This record gives sequence, C-alpha cells and structure tokens, in this order.
Amino acid sequence: MNDDRTTIGSGGTPGRGNRQTSPSTAARALAGGTAARKPAAKAKKAPASPATPTSPAAGAKKAAAPRKTTAGGKAAAGGRTAAKKTTAPPTGERPTKPRLRAVTDEDAAAAAAAAAEEAARRTRTAGAAPLSAGIPIDEIFVAVIEAAQRVLGSDWEARVATLLSTVRKRLGGSYEVDEFGFDPEIAQVLTAAIEPIAEKWFRLEVRGVENIPEDGGALLVANHSGTVPLDGLITGYAVKKYAGRNLRPLGADLVFALPVVGQVARKVGATLACQEDAERLLSGGELAGVWPEGFKGIGKPFAERYKLQRFGRGGFVSAAMRAQVPIVPVSIVGAEEIYPLVGNVPSLARLLGLPYLPITPFFPLLGPLGLVPLPSKWIIEFGEPVRTDAYEPQAADDPMLLFNVTDQVRETIQQTLYKLLVERGNAFF
Repeated sequence: MNDDRTTIGSGGTPGRGNRQTSPSTAARALAGGTAARKPAAKAKKAPASPATPTSPAAGAKKAAAPRKTTAGGKAAAGGRTAAKKTTAPPTGERPTKPRLRAVTDEDAAAAAAAAAEEAARRTRTAGAAPLSAGIPIDEIFVAVIEAAQRVLGSDWEARVATLLSTVRKRLGGSYEVDEFGFDPEIAQVLTAAIEPIAEKWFRLEVRGVENIPEDGGALLVANHSGTVPLDGLITGYAVKKYAGRNLRPLGADLVFALPVVGQVARKVGATLACQEDAERLLSGGELAGVWPEGFKGIGKPFAERYKLQRFGRGGFVSAAMRAQVPIVPVSIVGAEEIYPLVGNVPSLARLLGLPYLPITPFFPLLGPLGLVPLPSKWIIEFGEPVRTDAYEPQAADDPMLLFNVTDQVRETIQQTLYKLLVERGNAFF
C-alpha cells in the first residue's frame, strides 16, 4: 500500500492526494488525462439532483475510488464511468443531444435541396445569359419588335408575310408582267420599302388625293428637282398609298440605258417618255406620270430652287388630248433640300456620259455618307384636273393650243409651289 500511495502522489503538489481532497495531477493522468478532466469540469457545473442528496461518506468513497487502483486500467474505467454519470441528464428529462443532431441533419438536407434547385434554375436560364453588351436575348427581341412596329407600322407582321409570300412566288416563277414589263408585285415591295423613308424621314404630307381619278386614264404632270430624282419614287408611293393606284412614270432615255436601273425601272412600271408609249398607257386606262423639266429641273443650282424650267414643247399635252384624259398638276415641295446642288463638274460629267456631276455640301466631301438625303419636310399636292376632253383629238396638232395648255399647267404648279413654301416654313423643322 505504501508503494501505491507513493506512486499515485509522487507527481502532485504537497498537501494534495491526502484522501480528503481531489486526486492529484498524477491520478488524473492515470485516469485518462485530458479526456478525464473534461467530464470532471462539467460535473462541477452540473447541479445536484434533489432526489439523491449527497453525503460525506459517499463523497469520500467516490474520491477514494481512483486511489485504490495501482495500474491505469481500472482508474481510467472509473474515470469514464464518473464522466458518464455526471453528464447524464436529471431523472425524468429526455436527452436533448439526439434531437439536436436530427434538426441539424434536416437543415443540412434543406440547404442542399435549395442549392440544387438554384443550380437547376441557372442551368435553365443559361440560354438567356447576357450577351457581350450585357443585354438579355429577350430584351433584344422586344426591342426588334418595337422597332419593326415603329418603322413598318402596327401591321408589320402582315407586311412581312406578304413580302415572304411574294418571294416564294417569284422563286417558283409564278408571276406575270404586262407588255411594258410592269410587275405589280415588285411595285408593291418597292412601295413598302419607300414608306419608312417617306413617312418617317421626309414626314410626307399629301393633299388633293380626291383629284386623282378612281379609275380610267389620267396624266400627272409634276415639277422635277432634288439632284437625284427621288421625287418620282415618292410621288409613285403617294399615289399607291393614298389613291390605291399604280403610277406609270415616263422616264428619259438615260434611265433605261443604265445597268440594273433600267431593268428595275421597267419592273416598277416606268416606260420610255415617248409619244407612242404615253398614248398607249393613257388609252389603256393607266395613270401616267411625267416631269417635263427633265434633267434641267433636277440639275439646277440650289440658288434657283422652286423656279420651274421650261416644260418643253407640250408633248405631254398632245398625248393627253389624243387619249381624251385629264391632266392633273402635281406640286412637290421638299425635294430641293435633300441634296443642295452647289457645284458641277461638266467636263467629268461628259466623260462619264452624264448630264451633270453634282457637288453638294456633303458629297463628295463625306464620301458615301454624303449620299444620305437631308430630312426635309415634304408636301405633295395634287391640283384640280385640267380637262382635255373638251377638245377634239385632232386639236393635238395645233401647236398654239398645246402651248397655251402647257403654260396653264406650268403656271398652276408654280403658284402652288409658292403657296406651299409659305405654309411649310422651315424645311427641317
């Protein structure tokens, strides 16, 4: 026994390990070291159970239990037993640790499910990921639809469908042209293409549509200007859009001599400005259009804008009299400002076979950008028809009569231009 006491108390501080106080450091080491000390610390904090009062004798027996062990096995077992007893919950209470573990597992499962759902959502929306500009695809689609509605109108879907149907028919070869090469489907496509330019860019205003005959032949006579003959295209668009009829322009020889341009002009209804073709169109009940000023009108300097040039020798009046159809004066305001002509290169124009080579404030200085027309305000007014059926067809051989009627039409257009210029005011506002 003396050896055992010496061994157990040899590592302790003097005054400890005397059977009445807690075991010494060596005893705690033999009882399990650190693992044994933790339950002991918890045991001190645990309150004593009121159902089992402690007695000095019981405390002495518990304190002496480790001291009776000579090796470390029984002491360690005793320490673990003491730890289990001190950490057990009071009698009548349910253990809490297993319940805490179950709740923790459920939370972890819920968190894992939420993470999996978020990953699946990101996978589903991977197609709508932002592009390089940071704009989702659905927003780009909405923007394209709004732009189509703004440019083509609310019925843009029907127009696109009509265009696709026309393309399919033409690829299949199921289309017809008349004896002059006019293709109504191509004319319809051209009208749809010009509409955004006329309505949005030029802010076109059309007046006097009621003066265009609903059926039968008529000759529309208009002023010519603009350096580039866009006024012919816009006039044709206005007739188709607001009167529901196709305009058959009478063009100069140069138009049909140009590659591609000549073929397209034939497809959209233009024909050569000669007496025979004009009479055939008018006698067939078509609306023919003529610009008697010719290249002298579209090629005049900007300083002479809206001053009409000569209307020729009255050939258009002769054709209308022979066909017994009315003449409708057409006044166009706005074309003079799209390409202000400030200069010309006649020597180079002759070399290229052109009537003139224009120089504008932006062309050729800005290159291709100078070809964009300026957004001037356009007004087209169809005047009251001049009747020719009051004359006999043979009256077309009277040069004096032709001159008087030609001058009447020219003066009507000139006075209307002055009136429209005052009403329009600034060309760009």
